[in-house]
Amino acid sequence: VLLQQLISTISNWKNDLKTPAQAAAEAKGERDRIFAHCYGLYDSHLKACNVLDFDDLILLPTLLLQRNEEVRERWQNKIRYLLVDEYQDTNTSQYELVKLLVGSRARFTVVGDDDQSIYSWRGARPQNLVLLSQDFPALKVIKLEQNYRSSGRILKAANILIANNPHVFEKRLFSELGYGTELKVLSANNEEHEAERVTGELIAHHFVNKTQYKDYAILYRGNHQSRVFEKFLMQNRIPYKISGGTSFFSRPEIKDLLAYLRVLTNPDDDSAFLRIVNTPKREIGPATLKKLGEWAMTRNKSMFTASFDMGLSQTLSGRGYEALTRFTHLLAEIQRLAEREPIAAVRDLIHGMDYESWLYETSPSPKAAEMRMKNVNQLFSWMTEMLEGSELDEPMTLTQVVTRFTLRDMMERGESEEELDQVQLMTLHASKGLEFPYVYMVGMEEGFLPHQSSIDEDNIDEERRLAYVGITRAQKELTFTLCKERRQYGELVRPEPSRFLLELPQDDLVWEQERKVVSAEERMQKGQNHLANLKAMMAAKRGK
Repeated sequence: VLLQQLISTISNWKNDLKTPAQAAAEAKGERDRIFAHCYGLYDSHLKACNVLDFDDLILLPTLLLQRNEEVRERWQNKIRYLLVDEYQDTNTSQYELVKLLVGSRARFTVVGDDDQSIYSWRGARPQNLVLLSQDFPALKVIKLEQNYRSSGRILKAANILIANNPHVFEKRLFSELGYGTELKVLSANNEEHEAERVTGELIAHHFVNKTQYKDYAILYRGNHQSRVFEKFLMQNRIPYKISGGTSFFSRPEIKDLLAYLRVLTNPDDDSAFLRIVNTPKREIGPATLKKLGEWAMTRNKSMFTASFDMGLSQTLSGRGYEALTRFTHLLAEIQRLAEREPIAAVRDLIHGMDYESWLYETSPSPKAAEMRMKNVNQLFSWMTEMLEGSELDEPMTLTQVVTRFTLRDMMERGESEEELDQVQLMTLHASKGLEFPYVYMVGMEEGFLPHQSSIDEDNIDEERRLAYVGITRAQKELTFTLCKERRQYGELVRPEPSRFLLELPQDDLVWEQERKVVSAEERMQKGQNHLANLKAMMAAKRGK
């Protein structure tokens, strides 16, 4: 944490055009003095290696233009006209660079929206829009108020919300796309129920309206909120893509465990076998694996199957062969157990390979190892649910569960820059500049949006701008969700609805009423009826 604070502080100093000497001179406490000293050491190291970091790409040209009149005039004459986009997100050094490039002639155009400034934590200063009119008195302001994306109702909600913030330039967005449907607010018991509800709503909406999955976006304040949505989307075979974050199934520890399970359910999977054979380390060296691979290839067998051949001991020997034998025999035992008790088999697999100890040995910190093991336990928990089944879902076999997970992994590896038909999951920050017909803004609770750190720092205005950005991503329909209780840092909390929900025009919101308690039998019957209706509709469609 301290290292991250140091990196962030040095970056902010560079964004504010402060050299190590200036940072040291302005240091107000012991922490600042130590950080300024580290800044000086870091800067010396960069120069010694003849390299620049990202912030230097703005800092150094700006300082050069400030100090060298000849260079400044040359570039001012070279640039006839300057265009700057997303101006509200400029920091001090970027603003100064623009001023130095345009000079007194001031031939430039900037585009910005102070209501969408959501990067103050990166040094962005929306007040740079105010400085523009001071530094360039002849500045002409053109307001672009017609919105070509969202319905009138969505824009009304966004306008009323952001009106609670102070403004550099007053504006009011309008749309000619019609007023649109009411905004929905769905309440859930907890985060699992929230993800289940959103997935259910999305499936029903997709089926009834014959939409594409890429028409939907699930937006959240923090990356950690995505995991439970991944679980329910994956279980319901809904294709999805996480933008700007790491998918749960892309994490190394999850890929490791899935590779073990792939070998258990498909002994012919050589790629999975090669991933796990030395994870954790077992002293099975490259030479041993090369000989095993050659042996298996000549006999048209998988490497796992070939490891049990009686004649293999003539080709392999020593510690490598002994380690290989111990490993494959352990897998074979778990394989036999999996046929009778799959849940116990997976549990024994995790404990039997001592994966947790290996994580603590190889992770950068005990906290990182703890988080990675928590992911493994989460995957085991999901698998247990799928293997046991529920009132609406029949129990799955281990092979079916692994196939479901593997399919998700294959989809991720097959993803490219081309647009695929997938539900989009992303943070509100990552959604900026994008648009979707149907948007779910989840976790609309105090402590989430606005974030607790912003509440503590009295920085609600930026959180409100973040909510404004989320609302204005929606083109046709917008749904908010919140939980009655949620687990945070191991404790169960009962959050209040987000103040931003209460600031929206209530006439345009439909708050879901409490639903009557439905018995297990009613839920089962409803599920069976729904399934029967779907089958009948599909059969009728095929008959046409």
